[in-house]
Amino acid sequence: METLDKIKQQIEQNTILLYMKGSPKLPSCGFSSQASQALMACGEKFAYVDILQNPDIRAELPAYAQWPTFPQLWIEGELIGGCDIIIEMFQKGELQPLIKEAAERAAGE
Repeated sequence: METLDKIKQQIEQNTILLYMKGSPKLPSCGFSSQASQALMACGEKFAYVDILQNPDIRAELPAYAQWPTFPQLWIEGELIGGCDIIIEMFQKGELQPLIKEAAERAAGE
């Protein structure tokens, strides 16, 4: 499978998806750690892809997403943004309902 096809499939199949360095339990960079902690605090399950274990995705995703850095949060097929945006939305109380509603829609499918 081509890398871009793999990325598209991951984004389509996972309602809430975080591309990050490491895993939520063992993040490999501070930005990925902050982003995954904010997501975990929202209380819904989310998928993640460790780009350090997937160098092909790490190389291709920034061009596909038009977003140069990691982590990247995708919800229902749309790029939400990186660490700063995730933290800002969480602090403003905007991320929690977005995550909750997406999870509810996915559960209802």
